[in-house]
Amino acid sequence: MSLDIFHRIQISLDEKRQNVTEFLEAASEAEKDACLCDDTQCVEEHFHIMDESLEKIENHTLGVCEICQGTVDDTLLEMDYTSSVCLDHYTEEERRRLESELEMSQVVQRALLPQRTPVISGVELAAFSRPAEIIGGDYFDFFKFRDGAHGLIIADVSGHGVSAGMLMSSLQTAIQTMAPDTDSPAEILERLNRFYIHNINFTTFVTVFLARYDAHTRTLTYINSGHNPPAVFRRVENTVNWLTRTAPAIGLAEHYFPRTETVRLSSGDILLLYTDGLTEAFNTEMEQFGEERLAEFLRNAADLSASDMLQLVREGVSAHGGDAPLADDLTLVAMKVAG
Repeated sequence: MSLDIFHRIQISLDEKRQNVTEFLEAASEAEKDACLCDDTQCVEEHFHIMDESLEKIENHTLGVCEICQGTVDDTLLEMDYTSSVCLDHYTEEERRRLESELEMSQVVQRALLPQRTPVISGVELAAFSRPAEIIGGDYFDFFKFRDGAHGLIIADVSGHGVSAGMLMSSLQTAIQTMAPDTDSPAEILERLNRFYIHNINFTTFVTVFLARYDAHTRTLTYINSGHNPPAVFRRVENTVNWLTRTAPAIGLAEHYFPRTETVRLSSGDILLLYTDGLTEAFNTEMEQFGEERLAEFLRNAADLSASDMLQLVREGVSAHGGDAPLADDLTLVAMKVAG
């Protein structure tokens, strides 16, 4: 085991603790509740694990096998700094799972798959994304689950610039790698959190809304992992519902138990996914664009196509801000049910 790995782990843990601490100190109570899904204990548990690992580095016990007192491979520690068992002591099933995780790790760092806009029967899709800086931390994508159901995802990496962009790119690759192997949004997010939570290459967190859509039943099954609540405009009732958080943001909770929810869409209904660059856009009076204003735009856009609706929202947020430069990345994804 190289001494360099301990130095890298220490730097990674110090950086992540600083990033999360700065977020907790600067964020409003609403923002903290959103990212933590009303569970502050999950971050304290994560801090505890990081502190224990730092103590083990000082005591020269990090990476020592609990069974034979040998050393854990550097590759394992890089992916999960809490690893404490040699490869020789893994069961066959554990080895297969580890090989899958290591393969995903290599794929994530090696390639970035292109986005694909699918044709989904009975719906219109439209998307727009513009970074506040040259490289953004917003991410959206479309994919397919193992059974052929369509997947939608939108995510917002904490922070801006190159580091946020790198995490966004790795997230995209991870989703495209894992989705064909499962039918479950929860399984994808559980694996994502497991992959990122102790990985020394990722020192921030990411909010995610991930859903699967069954075109035959018009059913949307989703998990909102600390993300801004997507809006669902109901055409018949002329109302807007919000798909609120069901799990903490990825990379914050030591123990991650996502809750899955389901909604059924009808003809004329609209689903709008967005990042906080929309609702938190300020005008000259420091008033946010907000959810109420967004709901009103959706009601006014009921007869428009998905693409025209996004254009209307974009014009609205631009006018609200007085055409000032973006302070945050802005991403929108709209899905309108035909009929």
